[in-house]
Amino acid sequence: MSIPLDYETLRLIWWGLLGVLLIGFALTDGFDLGVTALLPFIARDDVERRLVINTISATWEGNQVWFILGGGAIFAAWPFVYAVSFSGFYLAMFLLLASLILRPVAFKYRSKHDDKGWRSRWDWALFVGGFVPALVFGVAVGNVLIGAPFRLDADLRSFYEGTLLGLFTPFALLTGLLSVAMLVLHGSGWLSMKVESGPVHDRARRWGQIAAVAAIALFALGGLYVAFGGLGYRITGVVDPNGPSNPFLTKTVAAPGAWLDNYGTYPWMLIAPVLGFLGPVLAFLGIRGGKDPLVFTGSSLATVGIISTVGLSMYPFILPSAIDPASSLTAFNASSSHGTLFTMLIVTVVFLPIVLLYTAWAYKVMFGRVTSEQVNNNPDYY
Repeated sequence: MSIPLDYETLRLIWWGLLGVLLIGFALTDGFDLGVTALLPFIARDDVERRLVINTISATWEGNQVWFILGGGAIFAAWPFVYAVSFSGFYLAMFLLLASLILRPVAFKYRSKHDDKGWRSRWDWALFVGGFVPALVFGVAVGNVLIGAPFRLDADLRSFYEGTLLGLFTPFALLTGLLSVAMLVLHGSGWLSMKVESGPVHDRARRWGQIAAVAAIALFALGGLYVAFGGLGYRITGVVDPNGPSNPFLTKTVAAPGAWLDNYGTYPWMLIAPVLGFLGPVLAFLGIRGGKDPLVFTGSSLATVGIISTVGLSMYPFILPSAIDPASSLTAFNASSSHGTLFTMLIVTVVFLPIVLLYTAWAYKVMFGRVTSEQVNNNPDYY
């Protein structure tokens, strides 16, 4: 049976779908992370903490589906990328997963014992489960932009030559802090719509202003570093987008500033960094003007813009190599087979709309502000 889409088209579709899944994760589970990262700073007593926690208690588990989908998509569509990143960044992945595991445990256990110290410890565990993943995700993106320390041998076996501490370079820490600021802003936007008017609502908005300014400043600093800090990789020669998946068929060189090349070649891509700056500005104006929906809209646009900027700047690269540019992985040299990509696309076309419809329905059903009265009188609330 002939496949109606050529290999190049399928690779481009899956490159785009990977971006959609990562953005979907950041838009949904991102505000969960932001809310728990804010928890110790905006909630002063147990009632206020429960108020904050219950703004996400009904949705945080479902939101993690996007994280699983993203990991599954990398495994199935980009096996080279999965093999290199999940094995090379093993300790970083362990740190990430350990912090994420804290979240469900803390959610379930904090209210099991009516003791101030007990609940305080679990609340700090929730903070760790929000702040650490936000930081590590950003650090990971920074290392992808720098280039990961791996190489491939003649048999396409990957060898990682980095360390956990080596991941935390100045630029990677900058992108990590940008990730934290972006998700804290998103969490603030969520709380501005979900928490009743009062002290918690006001504190969340104040932290949102700080996060908005930080996101703008850090995004600008990151852009300057990319432009003048010597980052970037470039493909030399002609690439066959319908060719077999073999990184050594692509000639790649390190080229300072090359991450900005695409904006000259494809000017429409400039919309991504524009949204990256415009989103925090809108969120800030929404906070100052008391327009809660605008805050969340702005934080969402900021998330879409910042993440899209990374993906579009790197296209067609997915994971470049810092120690052997010839081993760099792109959308055209690291994908699964033609048949695999097509079969997965059919499955995605069928099931992704179902996930989206169910998610939209769930949010519609649980729409509305959480109040102190609900928290105190409903035994099902955390």
